[in-house]
Amino acid sequence: MSAIIDHFKTLTQIPHCSKEADKLLDFLVMFAKDRSYSVEIDEVKNIFISRGTPTLCLQAHYDMVCMGKAPIVETYEEDGWMKAKDSSLGADNGMAIAMMMRLMDEEQELEFLLTSDEEIGLIGANEVAFDLKSKQMLNLDSEDEAEVYIGCAGGVDITAVKQDSYVDAKGECYEVAVKGLVGGHSGVDIDKGIPSAIKELGAYLHTHNVTQLASIYGGERRNSIPANAVAIIYSETALESTDMVQARKLNEQPLVLGEGDKVIDMIHTFEHGVRAQNVELGIPDVSINLAIITADEKGRLTVETSARAMGAEKLEILSSETVSFFESYGFDVELEDKYPAWKPDISDFTNLVSREMKSVFGTTKMMAIHAGLECGVIGEKYPQMKLASIGPTIRYPHSTREKVKMDSVEKTFEVLQRIIDKV
Repeated sequence: MSAIIDHFKTLTQIPHCSKEADKLLDFLVMFAKDRSYSVEIDEVKNIFISRGTPTLCLQAHYDMVCMGKAPIVETYEEDGWMKAKDSSLGADNGMAIAMMMRLMDEEQELEFLLTSDEEIGLIGANEVAFDLKSKQMLNLDSEDEAEVYIGCAGGVDITAVKQDSYVDAKGECYEVAVKGLVGGHSGVDIDKGIPSAIKELGAYLHTHNVTQLASIYGGERRNSIPANAVAIIYSETALESTDMVQARKLNEQPLVLGEGDKVIDMIHTFEHGVRAQNVELGIPDVSINLAIITADEKGRLTVETSARAMGAEKLEILSSETVSFFESYGFDVELEDKYPAWKPDISDFTNLVSREMKSVFGTTKMMAIHAGLECGVIGEKYPQMKLASIGPTIRYPHSTREKVKMDSVEKTFEVLQRIIDKV
């Protein structure tokens, strides 16, 4: 156990934000080669590590969502959980990498597929083309102990752009801000009642009949529920702070967007959050995250969202509705980084994983997750491969509250070792 935690702490000291993970790539390549594993790297910086004649491939991604002070990560332990001071922890998916490093220390005959830039659209997984020998793949990116994941949501990022112009303003200038909300994962946390800073800001401006918008910046990452949002506005009536929103008068006199009223109405009207629930699976079926909104000094407005659904047809409907919504406000819309849902599939392999999970935890259940696992993409590329996903308990990924349950890491690794022995 301590070896896994030691490896993880090492990883936290190597910067590996999405798109900026080259130092960790170099470290992992050397780590594997030093233990006599063969290593391949492709054009999008996926890493394929293997040894001997493996029958099982372990898969994880090596980038992390950097929030707060990250990539500077200072870990500490509290009440059985590992946390980070004022930053995301990177247990998603660094704890899986640490488990793999432990297995490489043991010189296990396995394949390890480490994908790049998962957190910004499963970029690495979409380009995987290695010659995998294994017929079974175990993804280590789930976040609840004792559960075996056999399905996941598909998703697409929907971006809307609009060019506006500036006009003179009336009234007093204010900064209106929502800051320091808890944030969270835009998939697994979307039904947890976590407030969106952008929606809270929009509701305040709408309630106070604000129509003059000089600038706005809200949100942090496409796959994070917004924790911060700030707007510079004009109001012809005095504005006061509330428990959620801070309003302060400014001495500045900026111009305002010609169609700022439409932007404020768009934010207020947008249906952020769960659109439909999957009763059978007990998870959201369709959701969308109003992730980021910005207006630059030239009047260019950009809105970024992340949409998810448990099936392809439902994702198409959500995408079409969202495109139409933004176009009704004069935006040009693009769909980016689409990835498929992973249809739940029970096989001999998933049954094996479930049995070993139960032998360690005393209980187990097969689940689907309202988030994008790389199993959906990889399953399309390797249709004969049987897939399952497990992982230790991680709470509030993609936020500065991220934490991992320490004894869950130990038990999940025991499950992993049992699966390796059986396969």
